[in-house]
Amino acid sequence: MKSDLLSKIYNPADLRLLKEEQLAQVAQELRQFIIDIVSVKEGHLGASLGVVELTIALHYVFNTPDDLLVWDVGHQAYGHKILTERREIFHTNRQIGGVSGFPKRSESVYDTFGVGHSSTSISAALGMAIASKLKGNFDKEHIAVIGDASIASGMAFEGLNHAGVTDANILVILNDNAIGIDPSVGALKKYLTSVKNGKNPRQNNIIKSLNFDYSGPIDGHDLPKLIKELKRLKKIKGPKFLHIVTTKGKGLQQAEENQVKYHAPGKFDASTGEIHLKSEENLPPKYQDVFGLTILDLAKKNEKIIGITPAMPSGSSLKFMMDEFPERAFDVGIAEQHAVTLAAGMATQGMIVYCNIYSTFLQRAYDQVIHDVALQNLPVIFCLDRAGLVGEDGATHHGVFDIAYLRSIPNMIIYAPLNEIELQNILYTVQLGIDHPIAIRYPRGRGVLPNWEVENFGHYEKINWNKAKCLKDGTKVAVLSAGTIGNNVIEALKESTNSNEIAHYNFSFIKPLDINTLKIIFSTFDRIITIEEGVKNGGFGSAILEFAASNNFKNSIEILGVPDEFIEHGTVNQLQQLCKIDVKSLINLFSNGSK
Repeated sequence: MKSDLLSKIYNPADLRLLKEEQLAQVAQELRQFIIDIVSVKEGHLGASLGVVELTIALHYVFNTPDDLLVWDVGHQAYGHKILTERREIFHTNRQIGGVSGFPKRSESVYDTFGVGHSSTSISAALGMAIASKLKGNFDKEHIAVIGDASIASGMAFEGLNHAGVTDANILVILNDNAIGIDPSVGALKKYLTSVKNGKNPRQNNIIKSLNFDYSGPIDGHDLPKLIKELKRLKKIKGPKFLHIVTTKGKGLQQAEENQVKYHAPGKFDASTGEIHLKSEENLPPKYQDVFGLTILDLAKKNEKIIGITPAMPSGSSLKFMMDEFPERAFDVGIAEQHAVTLAAGMATQGMIVYCNIYSTFLQRAYDQVIHDVALQNLPVIFCLDRAGLVGEDGATHHGVFDIAYLRSIPNMIIYAPLNEIELQNILYTVQLGIDHPIAIRYPRGRGVLPNWEVENFGHYEKINWNKAKCLKDGTKVAVLSAGTIGNNVIEALKESTNSNEIAHYNFSFIKPLDINTLKIIFSTFDRIITIEEGVKNGGFGSAILEFAASNNFKNSIEILGVPDEFIEHGTVNQLQQLCKIDVKSLINLFSNGSK
């Protein structure tokens, strides 16, 4: 009977005490450990299973943490975390107060760079390598592990372009599994496929042309071959590039066969791989599906409608339109800047472009939003999925900055629907014709109307432009909400003992504001409370303060939202509690608020 090896490995120093022939058993145990934990606690599965052998080989050959290892995105870093002093607490992964789902510098010396967005590893590792040279350390290794979907991003090419003209001691490892979250796309993917199939002439090697010492492609699951090649590369100075081929989900049959679903499958049976299906009966739709179904329905009736997403067709539900109108719906890969300017180019030709980008990822294309869209006043429709607190993915993925970073841009309209009906109706309204760009922000997860698809889908009403709506009358206090967080207000008012004293106004149009309604509110109520699921600094509440100041109103104004700090991971409800914008916190506030 084999002894348990993984339980004796606290950190990579313990791993290096093992004989090389024992590492295959470590890989088997590590893979099973990840499956056992993720099956119960949820999280990202397929990516980490695919790099188990690579993770072990890297920590075995290189002297981490002195040698610096940078993971790209971090979906693939679970094995790394388990081998680097976090095995015993890994069951807390992505839970509030627990281990982060991504590498995080403040969590461990082995996490050399915080990575939540893709394509940053080469630039970061190159920066570290150049710094080491300047400090006189010529032996330290700097390794960037990047996937084939991530390396297609512009920033990765910028890093390669610079690294190729340096003598920096950097090793770029391309983990080529032909998939990110959805299947990889683009000409580079086709090039890599030809390399893997031996159909690309050696003189056509892109990476060699950029002055890298290129080797591969090799089997990323062949531990002896990996270790041998890494030991060889360790002796070579300057920029190096190792191309490995892996299978996402390796070791779990269902994860290998359905790589999209098993990227983050939820809870599943660790022995069979079968996902525990949650009953969706009588549940409201996901906001992403309201978008996806609505844009498909509108596209059937309006041939000018175009859909664009940077690498998230399933997560955004643009896939519905891509399947039916592939010539009018585009996955452009991990290329947010390109997505925005591509949309701008199409808009100049009279197309109606819905550019669907997660709120946290639009941050990567801020210059393009300003320069290529808003400055030229092009009517691009930005659909910002995952706006607000997203939960377990944590600080790197919360979409809490969009109101603040978009509100300062001239020509930009910002709309935050209260529910599924408002979302479908604004998607309908904008394709009738708009004079400015618009950002429509909506959250991750489900809405509030279980029968939306039966009762409302396809029954469109034109949105009353730039108008706030009084949802409930009151006598003393006015609560002004922006977006779906208004549903917390609605629920809290149902349970508040003095709800008759509290009025509730829905400001779906955050910019421009309904000035006439605001003047009525400020002339009627002494106390104003604003609430948003976004940062308080520069957000919706700030806009209300600016209105009050410019109109010389002296009312008491309280702003509720995300405080001036990065919010960590946890459930959405837990994080709303931290920000005091959950239903219970609002009940307490309202019960005491008008006294």
